[in-house]
Amino acid sequence: MILLAVLFLCFISSYSASVRGHTTGLSLNNERLYKLTYSTDVFIDGGKGKLEDSVGYRISSNVDVVLLWRNPDGDDDQLIQIAITDVNVQNVNPQRGDKSIFKGKSPPKIIGKENLGALRRPLLLHLVHGKVKDYYSYPNEPVAIENIKRGLASLFQMQLTSGTVNEEDISGSCQVTYQAQQDKVVKIKALDSCKIERSGFTTANQVLGVSVKATSVTTYKTEDSFVTAVQAEESRAFRLNFLQTITGKITSKQKLELKTTEAGPRLIPGKQLASVIKAVDSKYTAIPIVGQVFQSACKGCLSLSEHWQTIRKQLEPDNLSNADSVRSFLAFIQHLRTAKREEILQILKTEKKEVLPQLVDAVTSAQTSDSLEAILDFLDFKSTSSIILQERFLYACGFASHPDEELLRTLVSKFKGSFGSNDIRETVMIVIGALVKKLCQNEGCKLKAVVEAKKLILGGLEKPQKKEDTMMYLLALKNALLPEAIPLLLKFAESGEGSISHLAITTLQRYDVPLITDEVKKTLNRIYHQNRKVHEKTVRTAAAAVILNSNPSYMEVKNILLSIGELPKEMNKYMLSIVQDILRFEMPASKMVRRVLKEMVAYNYDRFSKSGSSSAYTGYIERSPHASSTYSLDILYSGSGILRKSNLNIFQYIGKTHLHGSQVVLEAQGMEGLIAATPDEGEENLDSYAGMSAILFDVQLRPVTFFNGYSDLMSKMLSASSDPISVVKGLILLIDHSQELQLQSGLKANMEVQGGLAIDISGAMEFSLWYRESKTRVTNRVAVVLTGGLTVDSSFVKAGLETRAETEAGLEFISTVQFSQYPFLICMQMDKSEAPFRQSETKYERLSTGRGYISRRSKESLIAGCEFPLHQENSEMCKVVFAPPAESSSSGWF
Repeated sequence: MILLAVLFLCFISSYSASVRGHTTGLSLNNERLYKLTYSTDVFIDGGKGKLEDSVGYRISSNVDVVLLWRNPDGDDDQLIQIAITDVNVQNVNPQRGDKSIFKGKSPPKIIGKENLGALRRPLLLHLVHGKVKDYYSYPNEPVAIENIKRGLASLFQMQLTSGTVNEEDISGSCQVTYQAQQDKVVKIKALDSCKIERSGFTTANQVLGVSVKATSVTTYKTEDSFVTAVQAEESRAFRLNFLQTITGKITSKQKLELKTTEAGPRLIPGKQLASVIKAVDSKYTAIPIVGQVFQSACKGCLSLSEHWQTIRKQLEPDNLSNADSVRSFLAFIQHLRTAKREEILQILKTEKKEVLPQLVDAVTSAQTSDSLEAILDFLDFKSTSSIILQERFLYACGFASHPDEELLRTLVSKFKGSFGSNDIRETVMIVIGALVKKLCQNEGCKLKAVVEAKKLILGGLEKPQKKEDTMMYLLALKNALLPEAIPLLLKFAESGEGSISHLAITTLQRYDVPLITDEVKKTLNRIYHQNRKVHEKTVRTAAAAVILNSNPSYMEVKNILLSIGELPKEMNKYMLSIVQDILRFEMPASKMVRRVLKEMVAYNYDRFSKSGSSSAYTGYIERSPHASSTYSLDILYSGSGILRKSNLNIFQYIGKTHLHGSQVVLEAQGMEGLIAATPDEGEENLDSYAGMSAILFDVQLRPVTFFNGYSDLMSKMLSASSDPISVVKGLILLIDHSQELQLQSGLKANMEVQGGLAIDISGAMEFSLWYRESKTRVTNRVAVVLTGGLTVDSSFVKAGLETRAETEAGLEFISTVQFSQYPFLICMQMDKSEAPFRQSETKYERLSTGRGYISRRSKESLIAGCEFPLHQENSEMCKVVFAPPAESSSSGWF
């Protein structure tokens, strides 16, 4: 036993001696000076990867590395000194020639004497087992220059064995995987895992989002535990999901190569590292190796007020249909994000009335604390003189790309105060619902302001003061989509009066399918089949739509099909059209519908030959392997042939993600008295009413009323013109992605993607008793601009890429009804106007001294207009409505 113990001790001591002599990372030989060459290249292009299309620059130098100290107790504990010499800056694109911004410029002129001096000052690196424990430099060095030195120093951190570890370097704390082979080590850094404080935000919905890809691979060639060559390549690329031509890529390369070794200084003796560093230079200070944030000074830049004056004309009301207005809007938002509250408030207070709404759009869309404070100081919610501005502010809040808790808290606080207009009070609550949903999508459901807003919405529904309040909270819920509110929605859906019941069901329609449980569908089936009470047609058809869109069972589909033939005439036709649309468009319920139709009792001529004017149709606006956009139009008429409800929807799909781009619902009721017709069952006592409701980019807006009550109807029929009523008008920041990137070479990069539009959705109803004709018109006019940008900044030279796409388009839906005969003649049209489509790409290189190079290219095309197809019966009816007048057979006066 004693012999075994002795042998064990001998083994341990020999193993310890072998470990001490073997390094796990890079190791420098004593009293040797390592001379290396170093370069870092950065390329920026539109994602095609062609060198001749790239802009960028190269920073090259010589590097001297020497071992200053080694811990007497362990060879893997080292202090090395790295000094940069012979710095040069040049183009990465050899084809630049005489256009090179560096031609005739010496390094001191390009970099600046102070920066160059800081770059040449040596840094110290404390390595333990090949990993950076401490990074030492001189205090108060320019941050951008220090980052370049950090990028070089990070290359000396590596290990000679395979495995996955967490390391801290210029990129932050990152997960790194090593693949070790003989005399070669590959280091793969998972850039998505890096924890580093950098500003940035993105749009939650992936249809409007940006796909970002980042990779980093470093290859080490080693000899005798030191590098002979290092090659690192990092790429950062983005692509706009909605339009994949908006793309860009940064490629950053580093190359470190050993040229020779010479005799170097002797090691500094000592066991304490602090005393060794003090002996080298007492000014050295330990600082983080993680890259730090810096901002380059903007020379010759306009002030906020000067910038506003240059773009003000583009934002006048008459110019809003042009892409120029949206470009100016996006550029001004970027400037507003660096502005102070006082600057913003000064412009708001001095601007004229006609441009103020657009200015409010921009200030609110900036989404900074200063811009929010300025706009709140400017607006008075107790006043009735600035209702348009208040509404524009609130809708801009609702469309906010990355709202924060402070914005929601502010609106909740405002809602508890007093208002000059009840419409504005309702809009505040509706927007609160939209903000709750967006914050929950970003994992903010447990934020204090979100919890308070939820209680406010749910509490308002549980104890409503009046019908208008119930409608308001339901509209807020239609935006918030709180799962816990489903029982309340079911209560209002089944027991509420027509308009409330309909709103509750259309709110349920916006929930994800998994939340529409069997229990929910039981209630909806009772409503559709009127098991407990009689409901309006709009309520019953909405209930059927939710059932059919939520994985309906065999019996649910069968019962709906069997009901066709027993319903009021136009509802029969409407439900039949819904079923036929499901089958034709191959919707998720189509398989179950086909199963049921195998039964003769459900599928027969009597059931599928019902006549009427109501219809439902879904089609593609655009379709590709990557994405698609669809439109759907369903129209329900009353038994007397008067429009009861029309619903126009546009959806955009990318993969499994979708965006409800727009919905315009026109609704009318109680109009039968005008033509002495009999109302349908359950609608005998409805007041005359017509209005419009809209959803825009997943946000429910406050509905607009055309008239309410018979007297209001008659007064407007006698006095009103055909002028449209605006539902929503303004400038919207739709896509908003910003990232500040720390490249491992030490350079700073920025990625900016924005999408904005000027939009005008209006509706009009023309009603002529003289000509016995009514016409409803919904017009959508938009100007859209999408931009993507990349910049790489070293503080003394900057390179960048800007890509842009823009268009001006219009979509119009017209419904014409002629009631000079019975049955009425009804024609529906949906027209897309001709639209220009322009794309451009700008690349540039610019010195801090002002010298620059710019390359531009662009192309333009024309997208033809078209009339979207609807169902065949509509086409036949339109031929009759717009038939050319019959030619007279006589050729004279008599």
